[in-house]
Amino acid sequence: MTASAQHDLNSDLDAGRLADVIRTRIEPFTGELQVRRIEGGQSNPTYIVDAGASRYVLRRKPSGPLLPSAHAIEREFRAMKALAGTEVPVPRVRLLCEDPEVLGSAFYVMDFVDGRILGDQTLPGMSPAQRLAHYTELNRVLARLHAVDHRACGLGDFGREGSYVQRQLERWTRQYRASETTPIPAMENLIAWLGEREPPQDTTTLVHGDYRLDNVVWHPTEPRIVAVLDWELSTLGDPLVDFAYHCMTWHLALGTHRTLAGVDLAPLGIPDEGAYLALYAQHSGRDVNPIRDHWAFYMAFNMFRMAAIQQGVARRALDGNAANSRARDVAERVALTAEAGWAQAERAMA
Repeated sequence: MTASAQHDLNSDLDAGRLADVIRTRIEPFTGELQVRRIEGGQSNPTYIVDAGASRYVLRRKPSGPLLPSAHAIEREFRAMKALAGTEVPVPRVRLLCEDPEVLGSAFYVMDFVDGRILGDQTLPGMSPAQRLAHYTELNRVLARLHAVDHRACGLGDFGREGSYVQRQLERWTRQYRASETTPIPAMENLIAWLGEREPPQDTTTLVHGDYRLDNVVWHPTEPRIVAVLDWELSTLGDPLVDFAYHCMTWHLALGTHRTLAGVDLAPLGIPDEGAYLALYAQHSGRDVNPIRDHWAFYMAFNMFRMAAIQQGVARRALDGNAANSRARDVAERVALTAEAGWAQAERAMA
């Protein structure tokens, strides 16, 4: 620790070196630098950084061996930088450093956005009208993201046009194989079934890849999103697949995250999945019927993808470099997620 840097015991960063980086590459500050690691987020370690009167968030890649193309903080940085000034609210990004010698791994720094992070998707303590307003806003912002002109904002090469499901299936199958620990029959069934039933993709848009209630920052008092976070999985792809991923909350229980699976929604004022799908069609100007026609496929695909992501977290836990102390618990959920996906596939075949 230096005279100008305070290194919190929960942080594993060299606060002295970080203080020098902020002073020379972002803005000067007086007083001590304070760094606090946030518990949460299974992929990239995240920190609150106080530098004088300014507060930042730092995201970095984990240390140790990493799966190919995983932990793409560079994509996060680029997506948020490109979206500044669009209808999609994002934090102001300040610095991307890809040199692992500086802090032990590549990292970026963005402004801290004050507001609420809502983890329990039943929104306890709110009235039915307030819950409906929050879910309407969540739906609207995702539709606005899918309406962004990715070429105009400099993301024309952020991914490939078309064949999104095929490419994603190949990518996440590779990631799953690289982190596989125990054979899961439902996962093998899904991989084979999905590869034979890709629906047509009518448009290519920017997709978030992990859009959900707790990956946005809400205004402190209003049902308004002030920042969308966690862009690691963003790319160009099929917006309907992206929307279906977001809708898995109606189907899956995810450990410590309270989802909508099995919840009586009507008394809460939260729309059911069908009504939420219709709301997205309204916000995006789409015909709802083609979405419904392929909904079971979109859901099965996203459950496969989620299981592959969970398997990666489980593998990192076994290797000792997971970003979250609860990561080992995820290993128990991989098979459950895959089995839920296969149940969707069987429903589509019935």
